[in-house]
Amino acid sequence: MSENMIGEVRRPGRIEVVCGSMFSGKTEELIRRLRRAQFAKQKVEIFKPSIDTRYSDEEVVSHDHNTISSTPIESSASILLLSSDIDVVGIDEAQFFDDGLVDVCNQLANRGVRVIVAGLDMDFKGIPFGPMPALCAIADDVTKVHAICVKCGSLAYVSHRTVDSDRRVLLGETMEYEPLCRECYKKALQAEQQ
Repeated sequence: MSENMIGEVRRPGRIEVVCGSMFSGKTEELIRRLRRAQFAKQKVEIFKPSIDTRYSDEEVVSHDHNTISSTPIESSASILLLSSDIDVVGIDEAQFFDDGLVDVCNQLANRGVRVIVAGLDMDFKGIPFGPMPALCAIADDVTKVHAICVKCGSLAYVSHRTVDSDRRVLLGETMEYEPLCRECYKKALQAEQQ
């Protein structure tokens, strides 16, 4: 059997991270990759945090309303319990999971599973969010996607919160957040302090 065929028969495990601000297409890219795996007749399981009920309790839904069935879970440990005999594991909104997600992803990849993770890399204050920095560090591949700044049209840097709340986790959409570039974000923060 050729080396190429061995790679196809025995798919090596790996971790792929898709990160960026809100409205950048992270979930859209996650769904695209998972649909391709399903089309290739691979066994796919998708997980999302149970707190994310913005569009659906049981589906991963992009801002463009593309959907894929998922299993809502409370903690990252559930992923290991629910993903035996799976080729590809998808995880959406990874920033909302506990830090144990890093070990879970490593364990899956070491078992030969392809793990595709999507999540916000920073919170609304521009601070690295949840397990995402560690996931980016251990990933075999990191794709940073960008929204467009709603003020100037540059590549967005951060998800700026437009409502008054200091809670780190505040589920929302366009009424609560806007993608801003670094310069427009600095201007917005200065205007809020006046």
